[in-house]
Amino acid sequence: MKVLRLSALAFTMALASPAFALQAQTTTSAASKPGSAAVTQSTRVTAQITAIDPATRTITLKQPNGHTSSFEAGEEVRNFDQLKVGDTVTTEYLQEITLSLVKEGGAKRGQAQQEGMTRSAPGARPGGTARREVTVVADVESVNTQDKVVTLRGPEGNVVDLKIEDPEQLKRIKKGDHIKAVYTEALAIKVEPAK
Repeated sequence: MKVLRLSALAFTMALASPAFALQAQTTTSAASKPGSAAVTQSTRVTAQITAIDPATRTITLKQPNGHTSSFEAGEEVRNFDQLKVGDTVTTEYLQEITLSLVKEGGAKRGQAQQEGMTRSAPGARPGGTARREVTVVADVESVNTQDKVVTLRGPEGNVVDLKIEDPEQLKRIKKGDHIKAVYTEALAIKVEPAK
């Protein structure tokens, strides 16, 4: 059995690893309207604590399918002493990307990022959330209606070709416009006592 040293965020990400993926519940949705499109994916993983080693802060988790993994919880994992064998650990991981058309003059090429994290209060049940949002605005350099390709120049000067299959979306985009992309990922960890 492999033991990893992980932060609270990495701990949750590890729960979504291939060993745990067999029991993950994933939902995906997509939506579009004139001038915008969005895709969202949410993954939920549940496991039970089967062993805790307080000396090394190692937690062993078991999924309903029998897969187990051990994790070493760093000092940033608050309220470690509240964990008990039999507790249920639930993680939810959300990813979303939205693309929107900004007509000429309505935006400037650039990039911005926001992050935030909350941890449980001292003495409370362990858990927390983390969120990151990256916004990128790219210039529309050209529109090739025959090949259905829009060429974008990003904030670092990099050039990307974006395939647009929907003719209604493609006809709205012109050279000089901007495409705003917002990528969001959010993570929540909740520990519930054994029943």
